[in-house]
Amino acid sequence: MLADERRADRLLALTGLTPDELRGSLMEAPTHAAVLDFLLGNEADLVAAAEELDVPPQAFAQARESIPA
Repeated sequence: MLADERRADRLLALTGLTPDELRGSLMEAPTHAAVLDFLLGNEADLVAAAEELDVPPQAFAQARESIPA
């Protein structure tokens, strides 16, 4: 996801995270939720991430459901 500059810029813009904040909070649930919300909000991003990670797209929705809002 972050290898694609346009996608990375959009992720940062939509989540409100800076690159440093993203790096520093990678292990935190709110960051996981923000990234999953980003992916689930755009089918092209969702499919690209699923293909890159070799998981079904539904896995992202299931992961998001496990994180409190």
